[in-house]
Amino acid sequence: MALNLGGLAGLIVFYLITLATGIWASRKSQKETRENPSEMAIVGGRNMNFWVGLFTATATWVGGAYINGTAEIVYLPSRGLVWVQAPAGFALALLIGGLFFVNPMRSKNYLTMMDPIQEAYGNVMGSLLFVPPLIADVFWFAAVLASLGATMQVILDIQGYLAIIISACTVILYTLLGGLYSVAYTDVIQLIFIMASLWICIPFAMTNFATESISYTVAHNVFQAPWVGKIKTQDIGRWLDDFLYLVLGAIPWQTYFQRILSAASTKQARLISYFSGMGCFMLAIPSVLIGAVAASTDWNQTGYGLPTPNDRGESALILPLVLQYLCPTYVSIGGLGAIAAAVMSSGDSALLSASSMFAHNIYRKILRKKATEKDVLWVMRASMVVFGALAAGLAFYSHSIYDLWFLGGELVYTLLFPQLCCALFIPNTNTYGSASGFFFGFLLRLLAGEPSLKIPPLICYPGCSLVDGVYVQRFPFKTVTMLVTLLTIISVSHLAAFVFKRNLLPHEWDVCQLIKEDGVFISLPQREKETDMQKDENDEFKEENNGTSTL
Repeated sequence: MALNLGGLAGLIVFYLITLATGIWASRKSQKETRENPSEMAIVGGRNMNFWVGLFTATATWVGGAYINGTAEIVYLPSRGLVWVQAPAGFALALLIGGLFFVNPMRSKNYLTMMDPIQEAYGNVMGSLLFVPPLIADVFWFAAVLASLGATMQVILDIQGYLAIIISACTVILYTLLGGLYSVAYTDVIQLIFIMASLWICIPFAMTNFATESISYTVAHNVFQAPWVGKIKTQDIGRWLDDFLYLVLGAIPWQTYFQRILSAASTKQARLISYFSGMGCFMLAIPSVLIGAVAASTDWNQTGYGLPTPNDRGESALILPLVLQYLCPTYVSIGGLGAIAAAVMSSGDSALLSASSMFAHNIYRKILRKKATEKDVLWVMRASMVVFGALAAGLAFYSHSIYDLWFLGGELVYTLLFPQLCCALFIPNTNTYGSASGFFFGFLLRLLAGEPSLKIPPLICYPGCSLVDGVYVQRFPFKTVTMLVTLLTIISVSHLAAFVFKRNLLPHEWDVCQLIKEDGVFISLPQREKETDMQKDENDEFKEENNGTSTL
């Protein structure tokens, strides 16, 4: 296959349009009157246009992994439509987020989702709990870059590393220049491109001479098992676990909270959350149809030939393969643009998310508490370059990057979601409970094993079995780990408060300093604030004394 010059030219034009939009948005943000430039970069000055907010919230979830993964699961003979959980899962997650999380997060003008956690449990726990979302965001960006690289290799016949490098540099540049404003306005362009391009591809793919009617193959075995799929009895627990993971685990992400915190009002934030969930669900339909077409195709009648993509182990590339072999060249180029747009729309969000939390929660609140707004902004930009370069480097290891991304998402679900819920809705929890929940939950997840890291399970839950040399946990262990973490935080918090209040343990053992000398309870964050205030007073006193001595 020769280099597709027309496709390459079209893709370059799309990248230039995206970059120009990002630069324009960055200039627009600079013209806005603001006192806190870091707040403008992180949450857009809390005055984001409703429609722009809706588009960027939807585009954030509809990434390259979302549209490629949906098509792949529908196509796989061992899975099928009933295993496509992300569209309904994300829709429910955004509904729950709008109902329960929008108001408490906006009422205290938080900048990141780590703010309530640091406020409740202190900077040490804030630093530890920053690790899971950082890992998840970096691996998320790497995963979508790897997806784009593989797609361009199929359609354009260019080396995947070129696509990865160019895409990463483009995303880093416009995100660095304009923060959330650039991300949001480029998301508008990208989402429109995704919707238009994928829907244009559908009629050509469905009417190809090598394709059987998907209305027939949905229930009949023609070239492979019916694409509707089925859930075996022994897999019900695993199915429920994955679904709850998608619903609840999709909430504690900075990419989500940046959108609802940037809205002009709480009402708008809720509506953005609700409607973006509906948008995510609707935008999965083209990928479902493409997966169904792939399952209904006689690949021996196409230029791809036999064995089938599933037999060759290329099912992850099923969407670009359908575009390449079942659609005209000019149509497949448009589909490639849709994938590139999806990658950029989720990649820039992940990059901004990680850098925002590092600059605000780690640098400003821990490393340099007297940092100026300019300092925070530059640290945020520098961290974008570092995290973006790291993700691009990891994208070259595409065979393992998806597993690591899923593992990062599991850590967010099992460790961070319970912490965020307790910080927002259970005020009596404290640092002892938070630390215990974190370490116990992490240990429990580790003992369940992880095939991607070649860690065998030490805890074999009911239904655990050996499949092709790999242990598979069919029990809903992720959800159990999350619930155990939640209960540990609550129970240890109350136990610690009880033993110190009743003087069952000496106050010298109170390393988190829950109790003052007069026996009044005080949280660790309050203690940290008092220490900082005392330090500032001492510094001012020293400066006054130095001035008096000079006189």
